[in-house]
Amino acid sequence: MTETLSYADALKILGCKDSRLVKVIDFAATAALTGWALAGGADLALGLRDLQEDAVRYGNDVVRRVPEWRGGAGRFARTQRLTAVHAVVIVSAYFEALGRASLPFGLDRLDRDRAAGGTRAAAFAELVEKLLTRPLPMPEPYRPYAETREAVERHYRRMSEAVAGYVREVAAWDELSADEQARVPLMLVEGPSAHALRIYDEDYRSLTLDSPEFRMWSLVTETQAFAPGLSRVARLLAELAPPRVGDRPMIHLVRMAAAALDQSLMAVGRAPDDVTLPLLGEGYISPRCKVAEMTRESAPAAKSWWKGRLELPDAEAFLVGHLTSPHATQAPLVVLGEPGSGKTKLTEVLAARLAASEFLPIKVELRDVVAESSVISQIEQSVSPLLREKVKYRDLVEAAEGMLPVVMLDGFDELLQAAGTNRYDYLEQVQEFQDEQSRHGCPVAVIVTSRTVVADRVRFPEGVLTIELQPFEKEQVRQWLEIWAETNRAVLSRRGRTPLPADVALAQGELARQPLLLLLLAIHDAAENALQRDEAVLGRGRLYESLIRDFAYRELLKDPEVRALPAARRGGLVDRELVRLGTVALSMFVRGRAVVSETALDRDLPALCGAPGEERDGEGGWARRATERFFFVHVNDPGSAQAKEAGGTQGYEFLHATFGEFLVAWLAVYALRDLIRRHDHDEELAGQLVDDDLLYAITSFSCLAERGPTVGFAMELMGALPAEVRARSVTLLSALLRESLHERPRRSFLAFRPVRHPVPRRLAAYSANLTLLVVAASDKPVSVAELLGESGDFARWSSYAHLWKSQLGGEGWTGLIGAMPARRVVDGGKRDIRLGGSGESWEFEGAGWWFGRPRPAARTRALGRYKSYALLERPYLLNIDADLLTDSLRADDETHPSLIVVQRGSGQVVSCTRLVEEVLMNRPSSVEARVALYADAIAAVTAFQTPENRRLLDLVLRALTLEGSAMPFQDRADLLGGLAGDGVDPALWRPLLESMFFERSDSWELLLRAGVPEAVMREVRSP
Repeated sequence: MTETLSYADALKILGCKDSRLVKVIDFAATAALTGWALAGGADLALGLRDLQEDAVRYGNDVVRRVPEWRGGAGRFARTQRLTAVHAVVIVSAYFEALGRASLPFGLDRLDRDRAAGGTRAAAFAELVEKLLTRPLPMPEPYRPYAETREAVERHYRRMSEAVAGYVREVAAWDELSADEQARVPLMLVEGPSAHALRIYDEDYRSLTLDSPEFRMWSLVTETQAFAPGLSRVARLLAELAPPRVGDRPMIHLVRMAAAALDQSLMAVGRAPDDVTLPLLGEGYISPRCKVAEMTRESAPAAKSWWKGRLELPDAEAFLVGHLTSPHATQAPLVVLGEPGSGKTKLTEVLAARLAASEFLPIKVELRDVVAESSVISQIEQSVSPLLREKVKYRDLVEAAEGMLPVVMLDGFDELLQAAGTNRYDYLEQVQEFQDEQSRHGCPVAVIVTSRTVVADRVRFPEGVLTIELQPFEKEQVRQWLEIWAETNRAVLSRRGRTPLPADVALAQGELARQPLLLLLLAIHDAAENALQRDEAVLGRGRLYESLIRDFAYRELLKDPEVRALPAARRGGLVDRELVRLGTVALSMFVRGRAVVSETALDRDLPALCGAPGEERDGEGGWARRATERFFFVHVNDPGSAQAKEAGGTQGYEFLHATFGEFLVAWLAVYALRDLIRRHDHDEELAGQLVDDDLLYAITSFSCLAERGPTVGFAMELMGALPAEVRARSVTLLSALLRESLHERPRRSFLAFRPVRHPVPRRLAAYSANLTLLVVAASDKPVSVAELLGESGDFARWSSYAHLWKSQLGGEGWTGLIGAMPARRVVDGGKRDIRLGGSGESWEFEGAGWWFGRPRPAARTRALGRYKSYALLERPYLLNIDADLLTDSLRADDETHPSLIVVQRGSGQVVSCTRLVEEVLMNRPSSVEARVALYADAIAAVTAFQTPENRRLLDLVLRALTLEGSAMPFQDRADLLGGLAGDGVDPALWRPLLESMFFERSDSWELLLRAGVPEAVMREVRSP
């Protein structure tokens, strides 16, 4: 929530010279602490009439001066000044209406006996405090003006109620008749409030004409006509202030680095020969966005949570409005979106537009900085290569001379992948960085981008604004394809081709709705107009494969010797090209980085792709031959973080992360298809007879489920295989899985070792990937008993699960849970576990999966920011955490504590019994962590009212009672109120209630407000 100003704050910001207004406010503040007499109330000559006249006069003067403030101050100073103007307008409008109100007395009459002191004089001090020192509503760029107006109206009613309370304390009240006394409060609440609102409307309209910020803060503009490249942002910024000139060299370099509008829409090493890519400033379409203010109960990672959220009518006006509002420097703006939705492009185009204004855009690619470093260090790591020297952030801000820094932290999901550690508090660290900079007089706005799917792995501070980029609408698809056609019509016509029509693209469904995929569709169709000739709908995996195959094929045909080969041979060469590309992707994937060095590829590629005796040729090394394609960006800057990561040599990254994610999946499925081809006629298989060396080399370094899109592509590719191939895959993979943890005497591809992992880690990754591929190849749920064969007892399955959890790390283990749904069944009196299956009904929620029945079959309870889950009926939730496996198999009752689980905010899922153990034995040091732990434990043990759970709850509440003052009273009250609301037996929580009653004088009110029943409190307090 934006920290708003009071009228008193506004006067200080505006440098009010009206000594009477300043004096009465200082008096009211002092009187609240010392009382009327000590505050000098007897010497205060100003009354309510004087206050009303001075406030109206000063308000009119401020509104007249607004046009003079368009320039001459820094960006943030002007934001503060205009925010203060709005606060003054609210109060002056009320006082103007109060002075014109039809009341049975005038304001002069109310002032006659105030100077006498005593109770009536003190009431005036209280009135001034309520009217002039309380926070005032503030427009927000994500809220329509109507909502701001409603907030102002509510404040006016509170001001009228304060005046009505003051009237009852003065002599004029006693002179009124009974009827007049009954009417006056209503007349005050309804009359001045309504009139003040009309005055406020008029003043606000005047302010929108004199200062564009007011217009954008309340989204009073209509949705605008189409304009590419956020060009309206540039126009709106130009309205705010003239462009800056004469920057220092340091600032000039930073701003020039952001000016990327004349670059290609995709940063490529070499674009396809048969198309022309639009420029960024011409081909970027302003996105559709939904916006929400985060609370503890928010779940932005879930698509369903965004349904019904406010859609911004004008995203460009919102961005400008946000960056010119106080909210921008108080908390980060989080931009979420699916892969390919345009998050990075949004920051690139916005940075370019801001670079010509009074803002200083600083773009930080989080994948290229040290993941564990502080926010300010990450900024310095990003800026220093641009300036060719190490630069402190503070020096950069001082050189900016009044410009407002806008730090764009792009790719939080990439940071998580690179870190391998928990950065759950990252947004809080960003907000702390903003707070610290504001305290030092250097406010900064921050924008953080991330894939939506990882939003459940970061804690959102209360009040943080989050927008989610929405897919293109039909009209946006048409607009973009018009730009594409204008750019490529002449190029394509020379080859007898036509640009992709909008109707053909829209027939591809969701593929046409994401900006990146729409671009890939257009490039794919440009080759042979394949989409225009074929009415079949592509899947995402098929689109990627077709695009890469077509491009590789056209590149190969440039060689006359290749053109002379038979078609089958040429197809084999294309496969070989894809294997090379897949190896590049795998080299990045297993390292957990988006950039790989030329040196590393020259080592990895021949180890996996080279034929015996094959050497480098004169056209360049392995790395350069594999990465000279359209799909890569070459990193050449020797001072950049990428080059340092690459060991000081040339570095390479994919145009978009999804290219690499697809190619890793394709390479794994290719290795499986190669395995089937070589063992196609083996009827009896034992694990040791299967030559799985290529599959092992590819899948034994990292679990495919570490990246959600990778395992998704693998599932799609496996599903596209013929039924007989998939059936054969299940047979071979099952045999390999049963032998996967046993020693193999010899293996090929030993030189391929992009990272050095212990043997247990590689065996864990290999066995997990084999299981994933089995599930992907099967048409029905996979039985663990059948999968493991004669060794299919649950102890064996438990050993696999514990191995995976211990070795795959957080990314691999959590991804495996999500990608391989499981449920416990009883078949013919024998217990079994079923994995996956296309017929399963499941829904993703955070880091766990619900199986068997749709979500309504589960009971969901909220307490604080966490949720607890408990199954109401079979089938069971199983294998969300390997620690639950043994207990889950033993338990016959779905209400058993081991089957009641809680998904923590970090994504970790733990059992009810484990939580109680943590409460009793592993007391966290921080208060916040202890409160969260108690909230989790109470939520879990109250999911079912069973004797076992009652015993556990009793233990938890005893521990909470012993916390005493070590935990804030309000936190314990909230936990207690939640128990009462859940209908928990008061006998369990009465000792806690008794211990809290005499801690504070206002304990009764706080407990009542927290939801503790008054009847129970009376029983406890009675003798």
